[in-house]
Amino acid sequence: MDITIFSGFWDARYVDDFFVFSKWYIENIRYHYRPEIAIIIVIILGIFVACAHSEYERETILNYCLLISFIALYLGIEAVDFCCVHYYDAYDYNRPIWWTKNILEISSQNYPFFIDALSSIFLLLTLFIFPFCFMALKSLSLNHSLRGFSIALLTMELLLVITFTTDDLLYFYVFFESLLIPMFILIGVWGARARKIKASYYFFLYTLFGSLIMLFGLIYLYACVGSTKYASISCFSFDADQQKLIWICFFLAFAVKMPMFPLHIWLPEAHVEAPTIGSMLLASLLLKLGGYGFIRFSISLFPAGSAYFSPLVLTMAVLGVVYGSLSTIRQVDMKRVVAYSSVAHMNLVVLGLFSNTTFGISGAVYLMVAHGVVSTALFFCVGVLYDRYHTRLLRYYGGLVTVMPLFCSIFFIFTLANMSFPGTSNFIGEFFVFLGIFSTNTVVFVLSATSIVFSAIYSVWLYNRIAFGTLKTKYIQRFTDLTLDEFSVLFWLLIPMLFLGLNGKIVFVFTDFALRDLLIF
Repeated sequence: MDITIFSGFWDARYVDDFFVFSKWYIENIRYHYRPEIAIIIVIILGIFVACAHSEYERETILNYCLLISFIALYLGIEAVDFCCVHYYDAYDYNRPIWWTKNILEISSQNYPFFIDALSSIFLLLTLFIFPFCFMALKSLSLNHSLRGFSIALLTMELLLVITFTTDDLLYFYVFFESLLIPMFILIGVWGARARKIKASYYFFLYTLFGSLIMLFGLIYLYACVGSTKYASISCFSFDADQQKLIWICFFLAFAVKMPMFPLHIWLPEAHVEAPTIGSMLLASLLLKLGGYGFIRFSISLFPAGSAYFSPLVLTMAVLGVVYGSLSTIRQVDMKRVVAYSSVAHMNLVVLGLFSNTTFGISGAVYLMVAHGVVSTALFFCVGVLYDRYHTRLLRYYGGLVTVMPLFCSIFFIFTLANMSFPGTSNFIGEFFVFLGIFSTNTVVFVLSATSIVFSAIYSVWLYNRIAFGTLKTKYIQRFTDLTLDEFSVLFWLLIPMLFLGLNGKIVFVFTDFALRDLLIF
């Protein structure tokens, strides 16, 4: 190609124009646009693109959705950097470019959305998980429309981004509830077995019941304050009885979403009947809405209510840890094993959140991020086996290490992470959670620490039943190892899991500023 074709671009006047444009962009766009709005617009455009294509253009739809999810991830990273520079006044370059303003100053602006340290964590987790969901679509088979499935996924990503970045409790409630619709459709339409309709109604009715209670609390809160803006509520002085009443309304909604014992019944059923990608999203993101709500609203806005009800919460959570661990051990379905282990881990998160210590809360946030990565990989591993052999019952598996060595090697690493082996991401989160619990209540610490033993039991037991023993050739005759698409998903999930296990500072910097901004300590 003749390079002289492009010689005009190197003309001096074009260079001057470029620098003029760059200066205008920095002064008028970079410091005035809303990055979270840009993410929302990109995802909405992705939904329209998916709708515009025919069902028969499967490869094109997948590539477009994957591109949109990567663009959203890039914008999310830019948004975090942007809020460090813009929202938190980092114009003095002699000091670190990080958060220095309080969340109330941001929230008091006339915008329905904002990004602070806490929302940055969950926003990045959301935008990080969805590209893997679309990558997984390339390797896993679907029973129905791929276009409809892609639209449902993009809709969920849009609603999650809005939920994690809004500073208005009414907006939070609306989009918190709206997430029920696409997940209900995913389970009911693309579920694997005949019980999928029952499971979708379990999920819908349980979470809807908790959210209706939250609506009553929101109405009462508005009657007291006259606004649903975070800044206005934070500045309002509630008496102890008002805090207790509003707190219990919010608690029921978030406890169902976590889920806490005994409000967890919907989760194993929904996990088992959901498609693989639905289970990945349930475990990695939807369960985190409860933890996010506890930190953002229950603990920071109503501290008197949190202190009053903390013995009840700790009791429920420690029962959930023990019950979830024991229930995991007795399961014979691979998906149920991972689902009940998620119940135990999420109740451990609640223990950290209500330990009333910086160690406990920081560890709980870290564990939520780590669990989001590890559970996504584990459910995908189960989906790989189910997609090949159409069964999740452990009795049909054994000796896969001889015929699927690559799969078993990666599955082993994520199994170690699920049992919080040192050097993996879950270990750091659980360590700080136990540190916070120990300084608060030694009895709760001793009871919850039994999960260390139980998690080793069910994790090793699951891996041993799948990987070792003799091949059950009576039931399964043909074996194939991971394809390139499947390996890509697991490999790129493996990297952040190991990185978070060896270098936890990056998350703890976010959590430290989040706790400072939210005035918890």
